[in-house]
Amino acid sequence: MFLVNKKFFEATKDKFFYGWVIVGIGSLGIFTSGAGQSHTFSPFIPVISQDLKISSTSITAAYMIATLFAAFLLPKMGKLVDKYGPRKILIYTVLLLGIGCMIFGAASNFLMLAIAFGFLRFFGQGSLMLSSANIITQWFDKKRGFALGLMGLGFAISMGLHPYVSDFLISNYGWRMAWVILGLSTWLIMLPSLIFLAIDKPEDVSIKPDGILENNKKSKNNEKIFGLNLEEALKEKSFYILAFSFFSISSLVTALHFFQVTILSQYFGMASSTAAGLFIPTMVSMIIFIPIAGKILDRFETHNIIGIALLITTASLLSITFAIDSTFSIIYAIIFGINNGFNLSLFGYIWPRYFGRLHVGSIQGTGQMILVVGASIGAMPFAISMDLGYDLITTIRLSALYPFFSAFLCFFFLRESKKLTEMKK
Repeated sequence: MFLVNKKFFEATKDKFFYGWVIVGIGSLGIFTSGAGQSHTFSPFIPVISQDLKISSTSITAAYMIATLFAAFLLPKMGKLVDKYGPRKILIYTVLLLGIGCMIFGAASNFLMLAIAFGFLRFFGQGSLMLSSANIITQWFDKKRGFALGLMGLGFAISMGLHPYVSDFLISNYGWRMAWVILGLSTWLIMLPSLIFLAIDKPEDVSIKPDGILENNKKSKNNEKIFGLNLEEALKEKSFYILAFSFFSISSLVTALHFFQVTILSQYFGMASSTAAGLFIPTMVSMIIFIPIAGKILDRFETHNIIGIALLITTASLLSITFAIDSTFSIIYAIIFGINNGFNLSLFGYIWPRYFGRLHVGSIQGTGQMILVVGASIGAMPFAISMDLGYDLITTIRLSALYPFFSAFLCFFFLRESKKLTEMKK
């Protein structure tokens, strides 16, 4: 930790809880991860396909291969976060994400495209999101849901701005220079706050999560950081229900992000700029709903909230298949925004909630590996349907059965492990 970080903490500790500064940094991290997110790729897919003479299926295959490769590195990244702290990992991640953007802009064939996708998915959608959620998780306990919900506002703003800005940059500077600009922006947006403001955990400055002082007798039950290790977590039924359920969200929501512009323009005759613009009402509904979702998580039983989130994912998939005009398109965009609001709030919340804070980096890294695998293959059925002339609308509707079944599992079978309950006593 640099001296300037500690000085800023000392200057502000009596005015407000420093954890809210960390929430701001985490939100910036989630926003910056937009360079590696599917909604940013969406405006680029048709242009790259035409310029490089590569089919949608080939581009999706490059995306899938790269994302799969990145996914299997995430458990290692989670262990590095536990070992070195999220701040240091975030700095290196942002530097490499910017380089990945520039590699993407230089891609001229399938192989280079796959390598570039690998950089962006691992350092953007994978490592940057993991570390941003981790650093906030360390600073909050009772208000963790609300704090992580606020973090999700960064993703909401990214979803609204990155596709629109990308479309503007493509139109005015070409898709290659657009990626160079995106790469430079990741450094400018993220690095200053990490270098000068970020602190790994409250214990580094002699306080506890939620701002409790170490010498406060009321904090007696909070003095020990507890939690299952990865080996113990992998023996819990809850881990596999969570992995199965969030795999459905990761795969199918990614598919919607990736192909939203293509679906709405090719199947419903919407202009590509209008289709990209629908990310804006999605962003607005996310901004409105994310703080609500965080409050709900802190107040109600988590397994029921996860089940509701999965039902909203089902509704998102079904609603895009009825986006035949502007009214139905906006309804879809709003539902999709609520869906993303729930999922982003849950993203960092579920792992410490069900397995504790002590080894959350390694557990989250393994869990996120599974989710990123889902993200890597989720778009492929949609791409195959389009390229082979199958009914894409039917494919999307059938895929909605997966999160619907997952909701059933969460409502009736997802519960906290007895071992974690005993640790809390």
